[in-house]
Amino acid sequence: MNIEAPPHQLPHVVANSLHGRPLKYFDFVMAASVLILVLSNVIGASKSAMVTLPLYGELKFGAGVMFFPLGYLLGDVLTEVYGYARARRCIWAGFTGLAFMVFMASVVVALPPAKGWSNQAAYETVFGQEWRIALASLLAFWAGDFVNCFVLAQLKLLTQGKWLWTRTIGSTVCGQAVDSIIFYPLAFWDAPGFTHALVGQIAIANWTLKVIWEVLLTPLTYGVVGFLKRAEGLDVYDEGTNFTPFRTGL
Repeated sequence: MNIEAPPHQLPHVVANSLHGRPLKYFDFVMAASVLILVLSNVIGASKSAMVTLPLYGELKFGAGVMFFPLGYLLGDVLTEVYGYARARRCIWAGFTGLAFMVFMASVVVALPPAKGWSNQAAYETVFGQEWRIALASLLAFWAGDFVNCFVLAQLKLLTQGKWLWTRTIGSTVCGQAVDSIIFYPLAFWDAPGFTHALVGQIAIANWTLKVIWEVLLTPLTYGVVGFLKRAEGLDVYDEGTNFTPFRTGL
């Protein structure tokens, strides 16, 4: 297989026929996806940030939006290159990793500090997560990513593999809408420092920023998808795929 072949000239492969076929980069993409997910929830999930934009004024948004563009780019890549079933496997791996991170963070924060160690309060501020926020993160990630991957896989079938930008952007519009609708009301409705109006404003701003990020990253998405398809020597379509999210097998 010529590694320089345009992606649209690669063999049309049904996702279910990939079982047992070696894939060069799938493990790396999966690991990067899980890492970005965990970092986004450790570093940015609960911080409300603000920037001042020309003509618009003050724009408030959740700091986690800095990570999500890369996370959704990788989600798009996984589904486009390797198919829905392998993307589903990555979602469950990320969900499990995030749940384990939340559990271990709560255990470590709860451990009695040693005598002479004076950073417990700061440690709790950085790593302590309310169960409400943690649960909202888990549910929003699970639902939003599955919607993203499902929409992308269906649009690929509908467009017969053409117009990649329509499915990367379209899937982000749908997936991030579900993510924002679940996360912000569950995490911050009636929370101290968050009015109902602020929760709505941050949710809409985050959804808008994530869609804009997806649009801006479209050339990069094309480059990564093209490279991986050529490297793997295939173009996967989810014809006959079982799209239930409630399984981890291929």
